[in-house]
Amino acid sequence: MKLFGRNHIIILVITFVILFLMNYIGNDLPDKLERALMTAFAGVVGLTIGLFILNKGRNDKNPPQNFD
Repeated sequence: MKLFGRNHIIILVITFVILFLMNYIGNDLPDKLERALMTAFAGVVGLTIGLFILNKGRNDKNPPQNFD
């Protein structure tokens, strides 16, 4: 998956909405909006970092020797 391509943006939006709703609906504390936004944003950032690490070695021209 290409970083910040169409599919990546769609997955980020879906992840943000799911995390936001899970934290906003299930929280009774007075600062539930701030917590939900921070959690959803952290999930999106974590997903982006994970996909960056995954794609970093995708087109590697020098794989490690004796891989198996």
